Amino acid sequence: MPAVLTRLSATLVAACLLIAAHVLATPQRASAATSGYLMTHFIGEGSEGQQIYFSHSTDGVHWSDLNGGGMTLRSTVGTRGVRDPALVRSPDGGRYWIIATDLCIDCGQSWSDSQSNGSRNLVVWESTDLVTWSAPRLLNVAGAIPDGRNAWAPEAIWNPETNDYVLYWATNATRNGVLKHRIYSARTTDFRAITTPQVYIDRPGTQSIIDTQIVEVPPGTGGYRYVRASRDGQITLEGSNSILGQWTGLGNLSGIGLTGSQVEGPMWMRFKDRGEWALYLDQYATGRGYLPTHTTDPSGPASYRIPAAGSYDMGGVRKRHGSILDLTAAEESRVQARWAPKPASRLQSLNYPDRYVRHADFDVRIDAGISPAQDAQFRLRPGLADSGAVSFESVNYPGYFLRHVDRDFRLSYNDGTTAFGRSATFRQVAGLADPAQASFRAHDSPDLYIRHYAFQLRLDTVTTATGRSDATFRITS
Repeated sequence: MPAVLTRLSATLVAACLLIAAHVLATPQRASAATSGYLMTHFIGEGSEGQQIYFSHSTDGVHWSDLNGGGMTLRSTVGTRGVRDPALVRSPDGGRYWIIATDLCIDCGQSWSDSQSNGSRNLVVWESTDLVTWSAPRLLNVAGAIPDGRNAWAPEAIWNPETNDYVLYWATNATRNGVLKHRIYSARTTDFRAITTPQVYIDRPGTQSIIDTQIVEVPPGTGGYRYVRASRDGQITLEGSNSILGQWTGLGNLSGIGLTGSQVEGPMWMRFKDRGEWALYLDQYATGRGYLPTHTTDPSGPASYRIPAAGSYDMGGVRKRHGSILDLTAAEESRVQARWAPKPASRLQSLNYPDRYVRHADFDVRIDAGISPAQDAQFRLRPGLADSGAVSFESVNYPGYFLRHVDRDFRLSYNDGTTAFGRSATFRQVAGLADPAQASFRAHDSPDLYIRHYAFQLRLDTVTTATGRSDATFRITS
């Protein structure tokens, strides 16, 4: 008996040491308490479609458009358009990034231009809460690649072996005399500085590869810790036990009738209520957006199936090449509150009824005949500094709000500071010239009102009949 107990004790100690080693080697993950899913994506061509959009699902198959189907972030850098966004959460859940292709087709760029002399940058946003995002910035990832001509379809995954992110993307470059798209990778901790890019995936001969996304699979499912899906003429599956290690070809999805000539932008999602995954594929050839496939084993091509058409709903706007984040309850609460549908409203001048408040080159005035019409459309959000008041968020520049600076008005990006919130918050009161309409008093200067003067919007004291009319607006759709 003592010998048996000794062996049992040794076994338990070894098991505890193994578990402890695993805990120490793996960064803390975000809370396991989860709720719905958040998809970030773009919706089509042109300067409006190639921006950041959010959608939400409670079950992973029925999606609703956040922000009333409007964009949630706009790129104002590089080509001023973005595609293929990836949403990345830090291991401790305290920081988030969106990384996207800097590309705007049909708004100054053609496909030929973007392949032969496109942007070498990615566009990056950063947040600590999924709600307030930094202004977009550029990250040069392909400039150091010999003959690197673009940077497309970025993705990133935390690598516990190196304690940083593996950032990977496609670049069209000449290597060994062959010009084609390959997947390159670099390491980063902050999406500001990266290591020297290395070739990550290179198909034989002249075969290009442009879209790759990796999913981590729990022990007991398939034979690999990681599975990646790529578009390389097929939708090819590969498996590995190390993100930067050797990968093994597993097959493709041609058996269910899906090839790289029909679909692209593979996007993984694990269902939280069962041992099943969705691999969404963008039906770019027919312009129909995402189609889900389901599997109980990401590494097994034969296990994939296309669900019946009536069993899923992709929502109102077309959803193209993006990524999905499973949300904690706290994250979902913040996301739903920030991006809850709000109708677009206009502020019509009482005494110049053909004129509306609008932004133009980030200046604010009242104008008639406004083009584009969205320049005069705002979402009336709960006040940034007082939820009982109101803040005016631009429809076509989400994250930008009307604010006053030295009594002048600008459309400015919300930097999340207390000072910004105070200068962009207003108390709605009965119209000074018509109580059936509205006037707006500054939160931080309650004796001053929004008014127009010489058609410019400003903050002012109001003591005359003309001033009261200038400070009265009709809220219209």
